[in-house]
Parts: sequence; C-alpha cells; structure tokens
Amino acid sequence: MVAGSFSHEIVSPVDAKRLWNAFVKDGHNLLPKQVPEIFSSITLLQGDGGVGTIKEVKLTPAHKEFNYVKERVEEVDDAKLVYRYSHIEGGLLGKKVASARYELKYTPKPEGGTVCSSTLYFDSLPGVPEDQAKIEEVKEKSTALFKKIEAYLLANPTLYR
Repeated sequence: MVAGSFSHEIVSPVDAKRLWNAFVKDGHNLLPKQVPEIFSSITLLQGDGGVGTIKEVKLTPAHKEFNYVKERVEEVDDAKLVYRYSHIEGGLLGKKVASARYELKYTPKPEGGTVCSSTLYFDSLPGVPEDQAKIEEVKEKSTALFKKIEAYLLANPTLYR
C-alpha cells in the first residue's frame, strides 16, 4: 500500500465566496446542469450538505473508469472556505485505492479573485504503483471542469452572490 497525495492550484478572477457557493453549497444542482457530459446527477442521500452528508455522484458513460461514487462530507468551514470530503463507496475504491480524501480551499486574493487549491490524499491498494500520468490527467480534467464553471459564473455575474 502506498500513501500519497497531490495538490493542484488554479487562480480565478471570480470572487472566492461565489466559487464557494457554486461548487460547495450548490454543486449538487449546478454541476449536472452545467456539465451534463460528465455528471448525470448528484443526489443528497443523507443530510443537507453539511458535515455527515452522504452524496451519490452518478457519472455519464463518457467517464470510462467508474460510473458512480458516494462521498461523505467531513468538514464545511464557511469562514475559511475549506471543504473536506471522502469517498466511501464506488469510484476507484477497491480497484486501485483503499481510501481517497479531498480538501478544497478558496482563498481570496487581496487584489481580487481567488486562489483555488485542491489536495487529494489517497492510500493505494497493495501492488498498485503511483501513476504520474494519471495524476496529470486528473489535474487536467479538474482544471477543464473548473474553467467551465468559472466561465458560467463570469457570464452570469449576479449568480451565487
């Protein structure tokens, strides 16, 4: 088993609170509507989005590796704009990883805009080597998803205030 992590950072002209509201507070509604080529649905199975909430994220057939993942919300810090969650079922659990935990931070820049950082912490299954190419692919896909939502927010400046 290999314990590892990788981080990714994106700088955005969009206000941190708007990004927080879009991705964290309303992501279960926004992502399937704005990125239907990836997300079929995101359903709150238990809870209201706060700590302990269980979400089921269903992906379209375009996503080749898996078709769903269940997530548990571990932390929602509205003051610091920090969101943590873990995968509890589906995804790559049991296939390549034993556990996967995520941390998202939205840090306002003094001159405006936001530094958005995400970190994935994982424990791979025994015999599964670290795959740097896969890590880069995940970063690229995450950036593309983020930029699509960012463009939507820039085109709709009154949303998620």
